[in-house]
Amino acid sequence: MRDLATKAGEGEAIIFNTCAVTSEAERQARQAIRKARRDNPNARIIVTGCAAQVSTAKFAEMPEIDRIIGNDLKLKPEAWGVTPDEARVEVNDIMQVRETAQHLIEGFDGRARAFVQVQQGCDHRCTFCIIPYGRGNSRSVPAGAVVEQVRKLVENGYAEVVLTGVDVTSYGHDLPGKPTLGMLVRRVLKLVPDLPRLRLSSLDPVEIDDDLWAALAEEERLMPHLHLSVQAGADLILKRMKRRHLRADAIAVAEKALRLRPDTVFGADLIAGFPTETDEHFNDSLRIVSEANLTYLHVFPYSPRPGTPAAKMPQLPGSTIKARAAALRAAGQAALTRYLDTQAGRVEEILFEEETLGRTPHFVPVTGLTGTPGTRQKVRLIDRIGEQMRGEVA
Repeated sequence: MRDLATKAGEGEAIIFNTCAVTSEAERQARQAIRKARRDNPNARIIVTGCAAQVSTAKFAEMPEIDRIIGNDLKLKPEAWGVTPDEARVEVNDIMQVRETAQHLIEGFDGRARAFVQVQQGCDHRCTFCIIPYGRGNSRSVPAGAVVEQVRKLVENGYAEVVLTGVDVTSYGHDLPGKPTLGMLVRRVLKLVPDLPRLRLSSLDPVEIDDDLWAALAEEERLMPHLHLSVQAGADLILKRMKRRHLRADAIAVAEKALRLRPDTVFGADLIAGFPTETDEHFNDSLRIVSEANLTYLHVFPYSPRPGTPAAKMPQLPGSTIKARAAALRAAGQAALTRYLDTQAGRVEEILFEEETLGRTPHFVPVTGLTGTPGTRQKVRLIDRIGEQMRGEVA
């Protein structure tokens, strides 16, 4: 968006890419927009993103905003640029959109890791989630365009690429021949042999295809770090969330990954305090942390999002939700501590993200060395310091 705005003569604009995942995120976006206007009375303020897409009328009422651009338009060159007769609000029906912008990003300022969006939207309707109404139905970027972008990023010095999407494991069902995410991964690794590291964003446990399993087992450049969209550890809550997996599916995925690649480490999204969650349900979520070998937890305290079925379900007290989120985070912290303690003595290659911080293939943060962001270094992991490992040159 920054590149498109700059090329269209709007390089000095303030662009807000809003989030709609919770009501609080939307409230904070409006608050930040008002502050930006107070601090920059003459700036041009452009608002886009999911909150602007699903709550267009609310944002249109804000006099601080000069222009509102819908999610399907924000990555198109024609949406940017000042014309005398431009519409202040340009937001389409996102459910009618069938294409994904094949935008090419040549780099990310100050980052060693680059993100390539290969899929957009979602065909599923989890009861807690408003995002399909902000992003539309699932649609995929053709593999050729993905390979071209990854190749360009590698040529520009990026040593690690992350393939991302709203529901990335649904990749390809809308493309000719219905390629899978695993097929895309293998194609990228084959056609961009100079790419040192490839990662994947959040995976649905029941959508991991055979090619992706084979890639995990056979492709060293596919990092042994899988982030799973688990959400809960109790089957009844998973059903009420309208998830497509059960507790046993998440555990089975972890077990299979460890059989194929014994050093695989797992991250997971977990929601604490979903409506109707009992103490027994919550204990199932606590136990799945160890049973599925989850290490890097993203814990979300449930908050109702108007417009979703879960918002109409019996809600838990805020104090209960807060306490359960804290307990899940503590379980995640303990799991991470145990895992990091097993890393002492290992020799790994780190990719410097910052001058004094790098990460191993397993996403372990390493300090104690100095390097140029984007470069790699073989290190010996010495000991744990908090949530990081201390390393020395091997």
